[in-house]
Amino acid sequence: MGVLFLCTPLFATPWTVRSEPVQLLNGAPVLFQVRPSIKLDSLQGSWLGHQFAFSYNPATKMWFALAGVSYDTKPGKYTLELAGESAKEHRPLKFSQSFAVARAHYPEVRVELTVEKKFTEPDPEQIKQIEESKKVKEEYFGRQSPLREWDGNFAAPVNASTSDVYGSRRIFNGVAQREHQGLDYRVPTGTPVAAMNGGTVLLARFLYFEGNCVVIDHGQGLLTLYFHLSELKVKEGETVKRGQLVGLSGGTGRATGPHLHVAVRWQATYLDPARLLQMSLP
Repeated sequence: MGVLFLCTPLFATPWTVRSEPVQLLNGAPVLFQVRPSIKLDSLQGSWLGHQFAFSYNPATKMWFALAGVSYDTKPGKYTLELAGESAKEHRPLKFSQSFAVARAHYPEVRVELTVEKKFTEPDPEQIKQIEESKKVKEEYFGRQSPLREWDGNFAAPVNASTSDVYGSRRIFNGVAQREHQGLDYRVPTGTPVAAMNGGTVLLARFLYFEGNCVVIDHGQGLLTLYFHLSELKVKEGETVKRGQLVGLSGGTGRATGPHLHVAVRWQATYLDPARLLQMSLP
């Protein structure tokens, strides 16, 4: 856990800002924690063009928020803007702190895969289906809860080894795709898949590329996505807890075989699920 200090001439005691991990990387989530020198009613953050609210932890007397750095973010220094309101005087307070972002070393894996032609060379009817699925995702992703629903550490959705990682390059039928935006688990069809943390089921239906999929809204723009399921075990709008069954693994959609693809999406930015699972969260 790294410690950085924010000083202002208005207060004798400096503010403390911590980040986990200490070294920020592209494609990785980050936990910001702030201990102000005075009591606040609220605290907002702005980071890499994203706006988000902090939650207060009375046990540590610190404000915290889960954010992220996109895969495409270049190495350099970036500013976290903080805006709070003092509890006593109810006046706005603003602070800023720069953080260095380094380039992560993701595996250079070129995976040659073969899928049905409809996924790489769709006909007009299939293109229509693709567009319909795209519209569903755009509509539903805009319905995310402004309140934090996750609590504590995120847990792996299955107890299994991984077959592909975030950041690898994939080639389907000779056509290069962008970097892999999730984590693949090597599991046979019918393996129980559990929610990684508490939240509300945003989507639970079949989509063209994703197949049977479940998307859980954990609040404040944070989603976990579970693709290629053989069966859905939850319904849209249902509240789920960490570890609750949400579906059974399979090979539906654009999949070369049975497996579970999991993704983490924060405010339209896909982050490395493996790094989120390693984090110690309030």
